[in-house]
Amino acid sequence: MSTDTVPLTSGRAPILDTSSLSSNSSSLPLWDRLSTWASENKTIVYTIAGIAVVVTGAGLVYYSTDSRTASRDTSSEEKKRLSKKERKKAKKDKDKEQAQSQTKTEPEQQSQQKTPTVQPDPSEDLPQVDPSTVESLSYQERKTYADRLKIGGNKAYGDKSYNEAIELYGKAILCKPDPIFFSNRAACYNALGDWDKVVEDTTAALALDSEYVKALNRRANAYENLGKYSEALLDYTASCIIDGFRTDQSAQSVERLLKKVAEAKGKAILEGKEKKLPSPTFVTNYLQSFRPRPRPEGLDDNTDLDEGSGKAQLRAGLAAMEHRTSEGYETASTAFDKALELRDLGEYEAFAYNMRGTFRYLRGENADALKDLDKSVELDPSLTQSYIKRASMHLELGNREAAAQDFEKAMEQKQDDPDIFYHRAQLHFILGQFADAAKDYQKSIDLDRDFIFSHVQLGVTQYKMGSIASSMATFRRCIKNFDKTPDVYNYYGELLLDQQKYSEAIEKFDTAIELEKQSKPTGMNVLPLINKALALFQWKQDFQEAQKLCQKALIIDPECDIAVATMAQLLLQQGKVTDALKYFQQAAELSRTEGEIVNALSYAEATRTQLEVQEKYPQLSSRLQGMGGQFGAMR
Repeated sequence: MSTDTVPLTSGRAPILDTSSLSSNSSSLPLWDRLSTWASENKTIVYTIAGIAVVVTGAGLVYYSTDSRTASRDTSSEEKKRLSKKERKKAKKDKDKEQAQSQTKTEPEQQSQQKTPTVQPDPSEDLPQVDPSTVESLSYQERKTYADRLKIGGNKAYGDKSYNEAIELYGKAILCKPDPIFFSNRAACYNALGDWDKVVEDTTAALALDSEYVKALNRRANAYENLGKYSEALLDYTASCIIDGFRTDQSAQSVERLLKKVAEAKGKAILEGKEKKLPSPTFVTNYLQSFRPRPRPEGLDDNTDLDEGSGKAQLRAGLAAMEHRTSEGYETASTAFDKALELRDLGEYEAFAYNMRGTFRYLRGENADALKDLDKSVELDPSLTQSYIKRASMHLELGNREAAAQDFEKAMEQKQDDPDIFYHRAQLHFILGQFADAAKDYQKSIDLDRDFIFSHVQLGVTQYKMGSIASSMATFRRCIKNFDKTPDVYNYYGELLLDQQKYSEAIEKFDTAIELEKQSKPTGMNVLPLINKALALFQWKQDFQEAQKLCQKALIIDPECDIAVATMAQLLLQQGKVTDALKYFQQAAELSRTEGEIVNALSYAEATRTQLEVQEKYPQLSSRLQGMGGQFGAMR
């Protein structure tokens, strides 16, 4: 039984998810495995207020069908098929759209209604009005005065005389409550940094014109400066829909706000998060990244030990790990704690610190885990796996130099330990040093050919380097030499899925599922079920069967974050936004690291915003549905 773990794989699986091939991970990270596949294939995406959002290593990415080319413009072949009347109408629609999309100056010079052809000279005396005198003016007089006052306000704004401009726009509003006047005055308050006033005036503008994009953007900017990120996100999202996604800046603002909202909520989740073990799928994959080794001599079942001793507790912990279930791992964690409390471990003390450090790390207690690993190498420098684990933790915490030093120390103790080369290869992979990674994986194989994951990671590295033929050959050899190991078929299936060889991929996933059932009936790895679900959705958009597979995975492992997130995606693709939101929130709670929590919450907040947009702007619902249809067709 393996007695070690590997933080380098982020706890996902001992190999890289070939659908993500990200530069900052070498495992099956939850959001990389769902999101990068989404960005590359444009299928696992969801419409958030008309934006197809996916999370990638660089952040959130927005996909939208360009209505200026896809909806209005017509290809040459299509034009040939159109009648003269249809071509004329298409040109008229296009010209109208281009006119509407022209950017107005700030403050805006054009009213929504026609302004007089001959405008008064702004230098002339401007009308003097107040609440008492304006009542005596006729409608035409008010309109004329308002236009002159607006022109004066624009000149004052251009001269950066913001207070004068505010006064003039205020008088124009007295004459004629026009949304542009409110928005222009908001621009003055914006220049002065008076964000509350910006919100007040843009809200007034929007009360008069609910689809006034410039006012929405100004209010969103003010909300962001006030720290009201959720409100800002809602306004920017509505702006994107109304503007037909013509303004990249608005979409980028949505992205920025999603991250801010998610980071703020993510910190709160982390602070209040209970320190507990993750799902058994997570723990099992984590433990498998080290070669299985027999229990230390003297801790086998046949050795007579006092049941109240630390040695007996240590043995009990190792035995409980072998069940590969949630209960088994919890029992093991408690037993390792108890073993060190009893303090009668003798030659096994360093090993006990190693194991307690492993489970502390899995619970998210990183500082205590590092202390345990420090103590382990202090007591027994020859225990190389403690160095490797500590190196992995240093790397996850961003300390690459300390990680490299620990690998060097491990090499000083034992130069022919294949685990050292395997995990150092992981370090190279994460740093993008693929040639060095391939060399270390091969060295690990040369020292021990029986560890499946060295072979698989070598194949993944070859795939990442663009050597597809070599990678596929490596996986075919794996199947030949490890034909009863479910992981081989699962990850080979991922390679095939990445190449859109759907039928072959599903065949491999089915084989992996059957082998999991046969070899690990009580601790089945649910990843093949989830992979098959994704394959069926990507290939045939078979939501029903994909959901059944995810539900089965969640019955086996209720806290499998990958299964939860996949279910959320499937529900969202079907327009079941409220149900999807619940699963995204659950995924955030189950996520282990801050980055995973933020990504999960980004999805959740995007989904929540979709609901809020539909509630606050019911007139946009039809547009959302139309956009959802466009994105649903993306392949």
